[in-house]
Amino acid sequence: MSSEIAKIVRFHKTGGAHVLQLDELPLPEPATDEVRLRVKAIGLNRADVMFREDQYLVTPELPSKLGYEASGIVEAIGPNVDPAWLGKTVSTVPAFKINKYGVCGEVAIVPVHSLADYPTNLSPEEGTSIWMQYITAYGALIHNAHLAKGDFVLLTAASSSVGLAAIELVKAEGAISIATTRTSAKKDELLALGADHVIVTNEEDLIARVQEITGGNGVRVIFDPIAGKGIETLAAAAAPGAIIIVYGALATEPTPLPLFPVIGKALTIRGYTLMEITTHPDTLTQAKKYVFDHLAAGHFKPRIDKVFPLSQIVEAYRHMESNQQIGKIVVTV
Repeated sequence: MSSEIAKIVRFHKTGGAHVLQLDELPLPEPATDEVRLRVKAIGLNRADVMFREDQYLVTPELPSKLGYEASGIVEAIGPNVDPAWLGKTVSTVPAFKINKYGVCGEVAIVPVHSLADYPTNLSPEEGTSIWMQYITAYGALIHNAHLAKGDFVLLTAASSSVGLAAIELVKAEGAISIATTRTSAKKDELLALGADHVIVTNEEDLIARVQEITGGNGVRVIFDPIAGKGIETLAAAAAPGAIIIVYGALATEPTPLPLFPVIGKALTIRGYTLMEITTHPDTLTQAKKYVFDHLAAGHFKPRIDKVFPLSQIVEAYRHMESNQQIGKIVVTV
């Protein structure tokens, strides 16, 4: 056993960003089917915040690590792991339980099945900013919604990293994106990043604007991380036979079922997380190839909002919770 110490981000009670601390722990050793990653950069996700506040799909076991996405170099392997992984530059795909593994720290133990190569033209900061956002968008829009050329796609809360990934994916597939944002602060940036249309929901009537943009037909695909009462507006903006994919719960109020539009327009409303993709090896392989190829071709380029050092992990998560960001918040080690 090594006597080396590593700094690992943990929380000993649930709550706001202030509960995070950098604990000095003995260098962990990988078990069977695991590797140890010497972390270069960490990509923050909304799921980390919800998990830390005990508002997520799984409950933290305290003291708990956190974090789904990191890039770095494989420096140790456990039993049953191909030695070819040693020394490789990789990033992690969210294909593990966040209450068992967590990547925030100088090193991270992760299952080998969650590793992925990323294109060599990407920096470590970009390499940690791809899998969660692009696989989330791919699974919803390609795998589930069967996005086709010319489809109108409504993307709510579009300035998030997943929203921006979805804008790029919609463009790559020849479909038309309609991005929503609450205030006009992010409108020009969303248009510059490739959104075909932007609706500022605090200033514009979403249903009227969608009707105008789609020639009165409504949108075929809606990709929504908000839920809550807004689902009624989305159902009103939907085309007959549309699919509404809900992948988050940013609204804290209950989410009603808009029964009459659902029946009258034969709408599908379905819940979704990227674990639908990442926990099935064949589907994950297809998703990784799709994302890798589009990154390598330059169709996808992750937008980094701001970079923080590991010592400022609390400030980094506070920045995420301020909702000022456009794109991915990254922590470097």
